[in-house]
Amino acid sequence: MNSKQLRIVFMGTPEFAATSLRKLVEEGYNIVAVVTTPDKPAGRGQKLHKSDVKVMAEELGLPILQPEKLRDEEFLASLRALEPDLGVVIAFRMLPEVVWAMPKLGTFNLHASLLPEYRGAAPINWAIINGDTRTGVTTFLLNHEIDKGAIIEQREVDILAEDNIGTLYDKLMYVGAELVTLTVDKLASGDYTTTEQMHIDENTLRPAPKIFKDDCRIDWTKSTESIHNLVRGLSPYPAAWTPLFKDDTECGSIKIFTTHFELSNTNATPGTIRTDGKSYIAVACADGWLYLDDVQLAGKKRLATKDLLLGWRDVATLRCSL
Repeated sequence: MNSKQLRIVFMGTPEFAATSLRKLVEEGYNIVAVVTTPDKPAGRGQKLHKSDVKVMAEELGLPILQPEKLRDEEFLASLRALEPDLGVVIAFRMLPEVVWAMPKLGTFNLHASLLPEYRGAAPINWAIINGDTRTGVTTFLLNHEIDKGAIIEQREVDILAEDNIGTLYDKLMYVGAELVTLTVDKLASGDYTTTEQMHIDENTLRPAPKIFKDDCRIDWTKSTESIHNLVRGLSPYPAAWTPLFKDDTECGSIKIFTTHFELSNTNATPGTIRTDGKSYIAVACADGWLYLDDVQLAGKKRLATKDLLLGWRDVATLRCSL
């Protein structure tokens, strides 16, 4: 079957998915509908916010479906009426079988890791947090288990020392878009083999669970490199953070976006702050000092440390919480 004639239903929400949607349309693939999340109130004015995929679909002039529930009979009837040949899912909700099994050729997902490693909601973050130097993207056929379907294709991407979640996200987003079109072509031709991942020992794999605020809090008793990687894996969003204390009283918090570190045999208690009051702030860790290069005090704007120190005079009297 000609891949450009396939009737494709595309499902996704964020920018990571919207880039692949644009790529498919620009390359001439036949997107018969786009499924995305309903508009949601956001911001101070609680104005309705469209997903990045909806914005892209509107720009491209594509039909849009926004079901509240994926088992809703009206939505399912709309899908059946489209007579889809293939489903493409990127960063969307978990699909019920009635949806992913509907297209003639099935439904595949693009995941931002080299599966079976980093199954879960935040694979890009955790690859950096764990200090990996390599990651990638994977396409796989959906089945009843989350991120455990048969692997179709993979592409590797290096994680550079200067990468953070923002830069690596962008790299994987564009490599992923290329992999999506390749996967559509392979499924259309029938000339492909898959690699099963259902029977792998879960205890041998690193997970990628959703990241919550407590996951972003820095433990200063850890090594400088591990904290540096935590900062990279959470920058620019949601950002690593630490409470600040004066004596035994909490007096605010600080988000940290970029760092560098110095290994040393310091006897300082982890969380101790060192500064010259002009150009640097360093915090004691288990095996050295972590220098905070780009930060944001609670309620303030993000600043380079040397700019922050122009108006922050009592920093030397504070410490970071363990």
